[in-house]
Amino acid sequence: MKEIQVMVNTKVGLHARPAALFVQTAKQFSSRITIINAGKDANAKSILNVLALGVYHGTTVQIQAEGEDEDKAIAALLELIESNFGEPE
Repeated sequence: MKEIQVMVNTKVGLHARPAALFVQTAKQFSSRITIINAGKDANAKSILNVLALGVYHGTTVQIQAEGEDEDKAIAALLELIESNFGEPE
């Protein structure tokens, strides 16, 4: 299992468009991917679960991936978050 911690810096956190991009990216991989915020975890491939976590601007989340493509999944999600979901800062 691979695991990272990363801060979400979009103005709206993981809501609406950023959450949709996060889920779309997670769905590209066969690994089981979980996102954790404040002790609550969610299936990263479910938009409703991701939105229910309440990830706001400046929140540090933990992302776990387990499976044959876990390295690629973690790298892709980290790149997405660090690129600010393609939004200007």
